[in-house]
Amino acid sequence: MKKLIIFLLAFSSIVNGYGQTIEEYFNTGNSKLNAQDWAGAIAAYTKAIEINPKIAVIFCNRGIAKLGLKDYKGAKTDFDKAIEISPTLANAWYDRGLAKDNLEDFKGAVADYTKAIELNPKYAEAYSNRGSAKHALNDFKGAIADFDKAIVINPKFALAFYNRGLAKDALEDTKGAIADYDKAILLNPNYADAYNNRGSAKLVLKDDKGAIADFDKAIEINPKFAMAYSNRGLAKISLDQKDKGCADLRKAGELGLVKAFDLIKKYCN
Repeated sequence: MKKLIIFLLAFSSIVNGYGQTIEEYFNTGNSKLNAQDWAGAIAAYTKAIEINPKIAVIFCNRGIAKLGLKDYKGAKTDFDKAIEISPTLANAWYDRGLAKDNLEDFKGAVADYTKAIELNPKYAEAYSNRGSAKHALNDFKGAIADFDKAIVINPKFALAFYNRGLAKDALEDTKGAIADYDKAILLNPNYADAYNNRGSAKLVLKDDKGAIADFDKAIEINPKFAMAYSNRGLAKISLDQKDKGCADLRKAGELGLVKAFDLIKKYCN
C-alpha cells in the first residue's frame, strides 16, 4: 500500500517571471489533482510546461496525475525529467519510486526511495515504501527495519504498522503481526485490510471465533471485500458451520475471487 505525495508549493517560489498565465495553469492543475480529475490535471500541467519546460515541480505533479491514470511509464518519464532539472528534490525520487513499484521494478524502487531518504532523512513515507519494496524482494528483515524507522519518525503511521505486520506474518511471527495489526486498527479504526489480516493471523493461532469477528468487521467496513468473505467462510467451516461458511465462499466468488470456486468444490459439494 503506497501513499502519493502531492506538491502544492507556493507558486511565487517557482514562477521565475513567467507571469499569471503559467500560475493559472499550475493552480488549475493542482485543483484538478486534488479532485482526482487526472486527465484535467495533466492537460493543465502540460500547458504550463509548454510555457516553461524547466520547472521540476510541474513535471512531478503531472507524473502524479499519470499515476492516477495508471500510466506508470508516462509517470516515470515525468519524474525522470523532474530529477534531471532538480536532482535534490526528494519528492521526485520518492514518486519515481512509486512508478517503479507499480512497474514491478522493486530494486529500482528501493534505490529511488534510498535517494529520497538521503535527501530527507525524516521521510517516513519513503522508509515505509522502501520497506514494502524490500518485502516484494523477500527481504523481510530489511523491510521490518524500514518500517521500524518510519514508525520512530511518525508513531501514528498506521500504514507502517500494517506493513510491518505483513512482514512479520511472512516471517511466521504471528503474535508480532497481530500486535502490529492491533496498532494499525487503533490508529485507523476503518482499516478493513488490517482487520482481515488480523483475522487470518488469528486463524493460524486457532482462534476461529476471534478471526470471524475480525472478518465481520472487515466486511462491515467494505461489503465488497471478497477475500474477507472467503476467509470468514473457511473459519465457519472450521467451526462446523458448513452452510454459513459455504454461503460466504459463494459470496466471495460472486465478488470476483476466482479461487473461492475451488474452495467451494473442496468443502461444499
